[in-house]
Amino acid sequence: MKSFFSTILIDAPASRVWGLLTDLASWPTWNTTVDKVDGSAALGNTITVYAKASPGRAFPLKVSEFTAPNRMVWRGGMPLGLFTGTRTYVLAQQSDGKLKFEMTEEFSGLMAPLITRSIPDLQPAFDEFVKCLKTAAERP
Repeated sequence: MKSFFSTILIDAPASRVWGLLTDLASWPTWNTTVDKVDGSAALGNTITVYAKASPGRAFPLKVSEFTAPNRMVWRGGMPLGLFTGTRTYVLAQQSDGKLKFEMTEEFSGLMAPLITRSIPDLQPAFDEFVKCLKTAAERP
């Protein structure tokens, strides 16, 4: 199964980071990996991401888990689970007061071995995303 993962420690409260993550319309102001994001981050909603890694392409995703301010999961893909992409955001308060942020994307399904061959290396975009989030959250 193909997957990508990035993590970072952020010196900001979970509420601030969660606010940045869930205010999808503002993502292009702090997140250099997207052109825009349409929709509202709430359980069951459909959102559409326009990523710079795939110019001109829209990725419709469903918010399948939403536990404020700790966890949000988006899923999208083909019918019948033939191919599914699952993006998970996790925020965990550390004993030193910092916030650990993790972002994971996993691809699964019967067609995943074929489809993932055409997916570019998203690791640089994942690493850039977490750095952008840290910068925005720690900004005074």
